[in-house]
Amino acid sequence: MTTNFSKSILGLTICSLLLSGCGATAPVLISTPVENIDAIPLKISDLSETQKKTWGHLDLISDTIPGMAVEKAYADLVKGRKGEKIIVAILDSGMDLEHEDLVNVLWTNTKEIPGNNKDDDNNGYVDDIHGYNFLGESYNEQLEAARILRLKLGDATLQAAAKKVIDEDAQKYLTYKNQLDQMLPAIKSADMAITAHLGKENYTKEEVAAITTEDSTLLQSKSIVNQMFAYGDSMAEVITKLEGDIDGLIERLNYNLNVDFNGRTEVGDNPYDLKDLGYGNGNPQNRVATESHGTHVAGIIGAQRGNGKGVDGVANNVALMSIRAVPNGDEYDKDIALGIRYAVDNGAKIINGSFGKAFSPNAEWVYEAIKYAASKDVLFVHAAGNDGNDLDDTSNANFPNDQINNGAEIADNVITVGSLTAKYGSGLVSSFSNYGTINVDVFAPGSAIYATMPNSTYDYNSGTSMAAPGVAGVAALVWSQYPSLKASQVKKIILQSGLTTKTQVTVPGEDAGAKEFSSLSKSGKMVNAYNALLLAEQVTSGKVKL
Repeated sequence: MTTNFSKSILGLTICSLLLSGCGATAPVLISTPVENIDAIPLKISDLSETQKKTWGHLDLISDTIPGMAVEKAYADLVKGRKGEKIIVAILDSGMDLEHEDLVNVLWTNTKEIPGNNKDDDNNGYVDDIHGYNFLGESYNEQLEAARILRLKLGDATLQAAAKKVIDEDAQKYLTYKNQLDQMLPAIKSADMAITAHLGKENYTKEEVAAITTEDSTLLQSKSIVNQMFAYGDSMAEVITKLEGDIDGLIERLNYNLNVDFNGRTEVGDNPYDLKDLGYGNGNPQNRVATESHGTHVAGIIGAQRGNGKGVDGVANNVALMSIRAVPNGDEYDKDIALGIRYAVDNGAKIINGSFGKAFSPNAEWVYEAIKYAASKDVLFVHAAGNDGNDLDDTSNANFPNDQINNGAEIADNVITVGSLTAKYGSGLVSSFSNYGTINVDVFAPGSAIYATMPNSTYDYNSGTSMAAPGVAGVAALVWSQYPSLKASQVKKIILQSGLTTKTQVTVPGEDAGAKEFSSLSKSGKMVNAYNALLLAEQVTSGKVKL
C-alpha cells in the first residue's frame, strides 16, 4: 500500500550524510521522514491480509509501516542477482525439515552418508545430514533457576536469587491459571447462549452488537462475547487460544518451574561437564507439533522465495542448518557452546540465537564459543528477550550476551535485537521487548510476524525471537551480495545503515514512560535492508569507511 506524501515529507527522504548529495543518479541511503509522518501512518488493521503477512518486509517511506524495506531492496538493488550462498545456523528448537517452504533451502552435509550410524566426515557427530540434535529425544525442561535449586549450583547468593525467581513465578503463573480456569467455563457458556439466540455457531461481532433483549442473562453473555472479540475474529478462535494458554501454564508449572523435574535424564550426559561429549543424535527434526519455534525462525530467515507457497524469507540464497539445542524451558550452556562451535566448524557464516535466560552458571563456555566464532569470521545474531526490561540494569540479565556487567565487548561479532510493532509512532517498540543502549544493538520487526510452522503450515508469532531472524536474514542477504566483507563489517553496516526517528515511543515495562526511540539501543536505529545493501556497496568499493 502506497501513501502520497506531501512535498515537505518527500524532501526529508534525503540521502544520508554518509554518501553523496541528493543530485546523485545512483541510489542513495534513505533517511527517516521524521516530521509529520505520525499524522498519517497506517495501522496494521488497515492492511490487507497479504500485507499483514509481509509487513516486516515493507518500507517505512512508501508504506509508513516500519518494516525492513526488504521488497524494495529486491526490486531496486538485487534485481535477480543471486549472489553467494550463505549457510545460516538455526540454533533453536527442532525444525520441520520436511516443510514445503524449507525443504529446498536446507543445508546438507554432503560428506556424511545418511543413516549408516557412522561419523563419515570425522567431525565428531554421527549422521548429521542437516545439522545436529543436542537434546536427544528430550523436550520439556526446567528453567535454569530451578536447576540451580535442584542441583544446588553456585553459592548461597545465587541459590537465593534463583529461589526468589521460582517462588514468584510459580505464584504468578498459578494465579493466572486459576483465573483462566474460572473464566473459560463462563466464556463457553456465553458463546453457547449467543449461538442459541442467533441460531448459528459462526456469528460476527456486528451480529452480537445488534442483539436487543431484556433478558439479563443474555445481556451478560452479550457483554462477555463482545469483550472476547478483542482477542480473536471468532469465539472458536478465542476459546482455542485460551485453552492453549492454560496448557502453556500447566507446562510452565509442571516442568519449567518444578524444582523436582529433570528433563535431561533421557539425554544421558552430564550437562554441567563440557568434556562429556558424544550425546544427542543427527536428527534435529522437531519432536512434537508444539515444538514450532525453530521452524518459525527458519522461515523468517530463509523460507524459499518466489515458490508461491506460504511466505518469502528475507534472504534469497541461504542454506539453513538446524541445530536442536533449545528445549521447552531454558537451554543448557553446554548445548549452546557446543552448538555454536558445531555451526562454525561446519561452515555457517551466521548463527541465529532466538533464545535467552536469566541465569547462566557456565556462561564462560558460551563466551569462549562466541569468541571462537569471531575468530572464524562468523556472525552471531541474538534476541534481546521479552521481559520489557532495560538490560543495562545489571539485575536484568539476559544470557548469552557479549559483555560482562556492561563492560567491554568480548568480541565484535554479536548483534542483539529488540522488537518493533507495525505501528510507526508512540507504539513503535513492542511492549514486551527488552532494550538498552549497551546491551541492545538495534530493533527490527518482531510483533505479529507470519512464518512457517510444523507440518507445512503457517502462523503468526511475536517476540524478539522473531526480530533476530529478520536481522539474520538481512545479514545473509548483504553477505551473499558482498562476500568479501568480514563479520564485524556486516554488523557495523547493519547498525549504521538503519533508520532512526526523533519520535517519542512508549518504553516497555510496568513503569512505562516515553523516550526518544534513538535512546533505546546502541545504534538508535531500526534495521533497513535497502540501506544495508547500499552501504555494503560503498564499503566494498572503498568509497566509505566504517
